[in-house]
Amino acid sequence: MADVRLAGAGDEHRVKVRNLSGGGMMAEGHVKVTRGAKLEINLRNIGWVAGVVAWIQENRFGIAFIEDIDPKLAREPIAVQPNSTPRFVKPVIATIDPARLRKI
Repeated sequence: MADVRLAGAGDEHRVKVRNLSGGGMMAEGHVKVTRGAKLEINLRNIGWVAGVVAWIQENRFGIAFIEDIDPKLAREPIAVQPNSTPRFVKPVIATIDPARLRKI
């Protein structure tokens, strides 16, 4: 998944990244774009990348990047910040006193 914003428009749209290469990508989503429109896409671990809509077919469209990227960076897991709790760890809601538990 990635966020797309069209040039001149402040709102962002969520799209699915279908294909990604160094020079461009295919996106899928309900975004009204026209061929040749300038836009920016926020790719994971890379940031905002400028591009141009190369083609459109139904709810899919191709984006040609202005500058090449390293697609391997976008495929890597999001780096965990040091001293932060991983997102898969659930917080402890309450502690239960074992003496209060009933034995069955």
